[in-house]
Amino acid sequence: MRYLSIYKSPETGTPPSPEHMARMGALIEKFSKSGHLLGTEGCLPSALGFRVRKEAGKVTVKDGPFTEAKEVVGGFALLRADSKEEAIALAKEFLDVVGEGECEIRQLYEAPAHAG
Repeated sequence: MRYLSIYKSPETGTPPSPEHMARMGALIEKFSKSGHLLGTEGCLPSALGFRVRKEAGKVTVKDGPFTEAKEVVGGFALLRADSKEEAIALAKEFLDVVGEGECEIRQLYEAPAHAG
């Protein structure tokens, strides 16, 4: 099964330390080698982001930063896990390295294989 893990945390405005980046790199390598990590990226500060919304037929664009949000999306990971419990264990290990925050985990729809 594939899962999308969306990492949310308070925005600090400071880049991670070299030590933190090394710990994250080691975890990414471990999860990649085990086949659990299919892809991952971190997000730049919300000040560089924008939101596009359509409501009642009208499209609006709002530039960041998103000061009304207590937490912002800091990054994502596309994971492969055999169960919900395994996906939770992967998220816990990630949070042990990254520190404070929350991972919203969503199982992804997998289309049936086509016979060809």
